[in-house]
Amino acid sequence: MHKLLTLTAAAAFLGLAACGDSTLERAVVGGAVGCAAGEVLANGRCVEGAVVGAGVGVITD
Repeated sequence: MHKLLTLTAAAAFLGLAACGDSTLERAVVGGAVGCAAGEVLANGRCVEGAVVGAGVGVITD
């Protein structure tokens, strides 16, 4: 299970790296990355990770 979450986080990270110029797209992918990171690093805190990831996706350019 841990390997699956790690692979999901890696895939989400690579998806974020391939984002275009759309702020909404960066927010969605940032939320996915944050959710995966929250699951893996913070023992099941997907929602908090998604909120932080989406925020970072929006403010980065």
